[in-house]
Formats: sequence, C-alpha cells, structure tokens
Amino acid sequence: MPTTREILRSLLMEFNRNSGVLASALVTRDGILISSALPEDVDAEAFAAMTATMVGAAETAFSELKAGAAERVIVEGSRTKIVAVGAGENAILVAMAPREATLGLILHEIRKLSDKIRKVLS
Repeated sequence: MPTTREILRSLLMEFNRNSGVLASALVTRDGILISSALPEDVDAEAFAAMTATMVGAAETAFSELKAGAAERVIVEGSRTKIVAVGAGENAILVAMAPREATLGLILHEIRKLSDKIRKVLS
C-alpha cells in the first residue's frame, strides 16, 4: 500500500503531465516541503519557502485592505508563471508553467488536484 507521500508525489507528477506545467509542489503555509515533482536543478526546499512567503504576503495584503480572502496567487515572469492555491487547511499547491501556458487550463487542473489533495490529507 502506497504511503501518503507516495500518493501525493504521484498526483503531482500526473498533474504536471496533464496540465503542461514544468513543476509542482505541495508545501505548508510555513514553507515546509510536503511533496514535489520538480526538476532536479530546482532547490525544492527554497521553492517551498519562497512560494509560501509569496502566498503569505498576498494573504496579508488582502487582510490589511479588508478585501476578503486571497483565493490564489499568480505571478508572471519573463519565462514562467507561478500559480499557488490552497489545498487544505495548512497546505498550498504551487505550479510553475511556461509563460505561454494557458492559464485557464492550469487553473482548471489545479482546482481538481487541490480537491484530490484535500481528500488525501484529511
């Protein structure tokens, strides 16, 4: 029987294949890596810490502005885009895609994966 970590990694790898993202990870809101499907040249621990910080900053901004809750964070760079969404009470699902990737498809697939991860973690 596969472990929770193995199930999560399998889900992330499937997500990468189906949605065209380059990398994905599941991290805690504190920036601790839970599971990942990242290229070997990406420092998984640093990726986890930086993306959790990015989401935390967005949540703080929304709170300070009394603008409701941040549902997702999308950052577009010159070569890639990063999308982060909640995946349970203390987990964040993060995907990195090529800049030309279709955002609608990524958001659709990331929502489906987030629901699966919530079930695995509950």
